[in-house]
Amino acid sequence: MSLNIHYQEDFQDRHIALNSEDTAAMLQTIGVNSIDQLIEQTFPASIRLKQPLNLPKAKSEIEYLTNLKQTASLNKVYKSYIGQGYYDTLTPGVILRNVMENPGWYTQYTPYQAEIAQGRLQALLNFQTMVIDLTGMEIANASLLDEGTAAAEAMFMQYSLRKNQKATKYFVSELIFAQTIDILKTRANPFGIELVIGNHETFTATDEFFGAIVQYPAGNGEVHNYTAFASALHTQNIKLTVIADLLSLTLLTPPGEWGADVVVGTTQRFGVPMGFGGPHAAYFATKDEYKRSIPGRIIGVTIDSNNNYALRMALQTREQHIRRDKATSNICTAQALLAIMAGFYAAYHGPTGLKLIAERTHGLAVSLASSLKEAGYNVLSKAYFDTIQVDLGDLTGSIHKECLDNNINLNYNGNLASISFDETTTYEDVKLLVRIFSKVKGVSADSLTDIKNVQTTIPADLQRTSSYLTHPVFTSHHSEHEMLRYIKSLETKDLSLCHSMIALGSCTMKLNATSEMIPVTWPEFGKVHPFAPADQVLGYYTVFDELDKWLSEITGFAAMSLQPNAGAQGEYAGLMVIRAYHQDRGDHHRNIALIPASAHGTNPASAAMAGMKIVVVKSLENGNIDVEDLKAKAAEHSANLSCLMVTYPSTHGVFEESIIEICETIHQHGGQVYMDGANMNAQVGLTSPANIGADVCHLNLHKTFCIPHGGGGPGMGPIGVGAHLVKYLPGHAVVDINNEKSIPAVSSAPWGSASILIISHAYIAMMGGEGLTDATKYAILNANYMKARLEQHYPVLYSGAQGRCAHEMILDCRSFKNFGIEVVDIAKRLMDYGFHAPTVSFPVAGTLMVEPTESEPKHELDRFCDALIAIRHEITEVENGSLDKVDNPLKNAPHTSAVVTANEWAHGYSRQTAAFPLPYVADYKFWPSVGRVNDSHGDRALICACPPIESYMEEEAMA
Repeated sequence: MSLNIHYQEDFQDRHIALNSEDTAAMLQTIGVNSIDQLIEQTFPASIRLKQPLNLPKAKSEIEYLTNLKQTASLNKVYKSYIGQGYYDTLTPGVILRNVMENPGWYTQYTPYQAEIAQGRLQALLNFQTMVIDLTGMEIANASLLDEGTAAAEAMFMQYSLRKNQKATKYFVSELIFAQTIDILKTRANPFGIELVIGNHETFTATDEFFGAIVQYPAGNGEVHNYTAFASALHTQNIKLTVIADLLSLTLLTPPGEWGADVVVGTTQRFGVPMGFGGPHAAYFATKDEYKRSIPGRIIGVTIDSNNNYALRMALQTREQHIRRDKATSNICTAQALLAIMAGFYAAYHGPTGLKLIAERTHGLAVSLASSLKEAGYNVLSKAYFDTIQVDLGDLTGSIHKECLDNNINLNYNGNLASISFDETTTYEDVKLLVRIFSKVKGVSADSLTDIKNVQTTIPADLQRTSSYLTHPVFTSHHSEHEMLRYIKSLETKDLSLCHSMIALGSCTMKLNATSEMIPVTWPEFGKVHPFAPADQVLGYYTVFDELDKWLSEITGFAAMSLQPNAGAQGEYAGLMVIRAYHQDRGDHHRNIALIPASAHGTNPASAAMAGMKIVVVKSLENGNIDVEDLKAKAAEHSANLSCLMVTYPSTHGVFEESIIEICETIHQHGGQVYMDGANMNAQVGLTSPANIGADVCHLNLHKTFCIPHGGGGPGMGPIGVGAHLVKYLPGHAVVDINNEKSIPAVSSAPWGSASILIISHAYIAMMGGEGLTDATKYAILNANYMKARLEQHYPVLYSGAQGRCAHEMILDCRSFKNFGIEVVDIAKRLMDYGFHAPTVSFPVAGTLMVEPTESEPKHELDRFCDALIAIRHEITEVENGSLDKVDNPLKNAPHTSAVVTANEWAHGYSRQTAAFPLPYVADYKFWPSVGRVNDSHGDRALICACPPIESYMEEEAMA
């Protein structure tokens, strides 16, 4: 037997699940002879690329990881004392292995179907409780993108709430981190908000101001008493935002106790690696009276249909889809996975453990400060937590060189150096620093202060006396065995891609391959500070450079900005680039954004944030943009037209034939075309935004390019632009990535959530141009196969000219209301079949938007179709009276194990029908942990923290 020594396993065959036999069977069902014939019937010929993607040859998994390890070695992992909002941390192994590296936690979608998301909802409720307790505030959200953008959200919330409409000034302490001030500038500009940057101790509050923001501890490490400042602001009805370090709040009086109206910050140092900037979960806490103005998501406590404890997302969740351009924020995502990690970190250490970490960090900083003073250095810091500032004078260069020789990074600002300690700092680290400083000074290093004699520098009136983290969640899981079981107990309540396909239209829940995930936790990537010197991060720069080139090739654009760390933030960044382009040309008046009626809700919200006025373009009955209406409105607003925001293929899952004409119309009237990249999964390799005529496009790397959704984050939303817009791409105040006329930063770190960019880099490198193109084709194949099977049972709302859908379709469920069945009933009933519902009521109310992706095998597509078809038969039974209109499997769904196994069963259908409606369900049953969640009950009495300990005592008394 001859042997094939040329064989090498292709990653593409692992990513695209279909084999040749299944492909042939599916093509036959659709009624075409080949995939190419299907693509010809789906794609307008006018937009097809003429050449294949010019990308490097696909690498095997082992090749890629071997090569990336060499690239990673170019990063020098120095001991970082840079601080400035980023600190090394120790991720407990039980959290690293069982959460961060576990697809049972990172492959879920945002918990819009609460009944099969109780685990992560509880973990996020823990996070909110942790934030409320540590900040001393009354309510918190379930995380935001990063500290800088959280501060910007606070500023805009205060601006929106101001009673004096003439108040347009915002005081910004000069001691806030530079990257945060940069983001505040970006957000303030479109609204004419004047930032007054200065010293809070000399600031005079007047009615011209609507808000103020300070840092606690300050950017130079100093701990200020802001009590009198807060009081002076409140006398003028000015609201105060405080950016607070959570770890320090175990020792410092929380801002909620001395007058803060909003408290924001990052939870990065609670067990989440620095990762060269992210992803990290920010937090946002405020007073209860502002609960309907909080950006982002709030997890609330309610009851289910059986009156049992249940959780769900509360209040204004996704409110931008309702209010659109009137929304107070365009936030459509969070950093759920990282917030969950931070919450588990707090539970693992508990209040005592966190305080000990804080005391040790503070004590080591005090020890170094005392030793440097004894060595003759001018230590400027008086009251501080973890950061001291030293005036090095003419020794700066020598200190810098000696530190680098010892693989140490300090934070330098002229002759000043700040040194920030963290959880990983040891007494040996302090001794090494003292030896370095003593050597340069030419004095003995024997003067190191005995750590046993260290006393706090925090003034007595700023030392925390109130308790925190008293809930049993934070006092019960301190051994690894207990924490492991707690994590697993929550994990089992959640449905993820580990269990079944999640066919969410517009959200592209595709395979997150293990090989793509492995490098994220390598120390060469995870332990790097985002402000480390450029010559220490050549590995990251190599990844960025390659990803920039590859994504530019895929989109057809000249360059990318990798900074935006969410899709909605990419929208905002792209619009701000367009705004800068017009203003640079003297067209300050161009502020009209044309937006189709079918657009994502974040589109008008982002346009409003960029200072634009929204003009809605009508849609035709077939879902396409009304071209005549668009032309009329483009002409009407020609003098002031800024841009068109368009999704392609359309939000209705159709490749509109008129897209080139639409883009040309906008350009004729001096506007730019912004393309929402939500549906790039149907474009890659076959067409591109630039080929269609767009000028800007954001990419959801957590959709098309395989970054996991993480149960609501992380995500990444880099933007690509044409050559004429490159000079305006976002810059940064700390790291020089600025172009000729860069807009200020849109996120805290220069490359956003840098560590997860590796995932998309891996996906593209292992797929290659041919593999990426095939992925697009198979995504379209899978969607049209499901359409062929389902359209006999559910009307498919929109199709292309030849009856084909793109990568997704909309199933019309509105007629079922005639006999009492709502689309939400179908969504809940799918849980009994072991599936997450498709996207519900978007973009059309009363519909399901289905997207299978290229990663699902035929048998999984068939299982899902079988479930929907079986549910349609159940609806028919309701329609013809075989099932009661009120007491039926759809209205009572989902059915929990407790309900199905109860002694009493009073329903007019069997227990088997309820729990095992198809044979395959019995083989692997996923049980929803609660019955149907009561949203209105929770909104009437909002509880967004873990129930108080008294409720547990009451339960024990009743037992």
